[in-house]
Amino acid sequence: MNVKSVYKVCLPSVQDERGILTAVEELKDIPFKLKRIFYMYNIKSARGGHAHIDTDQIIIAINGSFKLKVFDGNKQDTYLLNNPNEGVYTPRLTFVDFSEFSKKAICLVLSNTHYDISKSLRTKEDFINYIYKTKF
Repeated sequence: MNVKSVYKVCLPSVQDERGILTAVEELKDIPFKLKRIFYMYNIKSARGGHAHIDTDQIIIAINGSFKLKVFDGNKQDTYLLNNPNEGVYTPRLTFVDFSEFSKKAICLVLSNTHYDISKSLRTKEDFINYIYKTKF
């Protein structure tokens, strides 16, 4: 895995005089079977700071904006999320940090697994150690 495995996903939207409707269909619009949806709001400080061993996710700013930093053990990249019909696909073993949330930001996350804290690497040091241990 590397930061080049992370990419923006365009979510199909339909607009008419009533507004905009964005629908997401698993395996058509996202590259995995959907098992969990969660969202964060009233965010007062940075979030993330971990990687999931077996979880792929799509992260969407459905309101406001925030920055997403992704790290693969060697390189990092930063995305500004501020469009509700775009998401960022983060495959398993991507260390993520969320920051700079706007006042009314809402972060929606689509995931291919149910949450299991034992399958997450909660510090950058644990993440790097895991990556290098599994590579060699």
